[in-house]
Amino acid sequence: MMLPRPTLRIAEVFPSVQGEGLRLGEPTLFVRLAGCNLRCSFCDTKYARTGGEMRTRDSVLAEVRKIRLVFPAPWVCLTGGEPLLQDISGLVRDLKKEGLKVQVETNGTVDRLLPVDWYTVSPKPKDYFYQLRFRKAAKEVKLVASRELTYEVVRRLRIEFPLETPMILQPESNRQPSAKRAMGILDQCLKDGLSNIRLSVQLHKVLRLR
Repeated sequence: MMLPRPTLRIAEVFPSVQGEGLRLGEPTLFVRLAGCNLRCSFCDTKYARTGGEMRTRDSVLAEVRKIRLVFPAPWVCLTGGEPLLQDISGLVRDLKKEGLKVQVETNGTVDRLLPVDWYTVSPKPKDYFYQLRFRKAAKEVKLVASRELTYEVVRRLRIEFPLETPMILQPESNRQPSAKRAMGILDQCLKDGLSNIRLSVQLHKVLRLR
């Protein structure tokens, strides 16, 4: 009896540049997984919360290979939704065998660590909970400057994560009120001696890229 091939629920696969965080502007292939365990009011990929298409790892890898023929980016980003809700260990292994560097963007609530090159951890309101092992695994901590984000939250997270891990305040969809909130929090952090905190933008929205 032939065993069923492992499948993943995929929202989309596409080439672009990384629009957020420390890897801003780097050519990247994106594999967006469908499904999320949170319902953030500021989510800009609500279409990935549900739906998606059940696909085998082989089909995803084949599409990645096809895209790389015309867009040979060295990085692939597994994002969502929340990618760690699904068992992506096999996909990560396949992508690494292709010589790709793998980034995972996660809200940090799912206790699943994989041998990837870059974890972007983005704790979300209301309690900004994350699994403790991500304190060491995160290459960066990204916080959306929504109405729920306060100085007290940023201060707590800055103390909890290693000082060498950059913390990024990202205005919500590059909106001016959110940018002002982020700048106000950053100003307070500076006055209180909290370091390695910076402001960023969503570059893909500025440039109107996918």
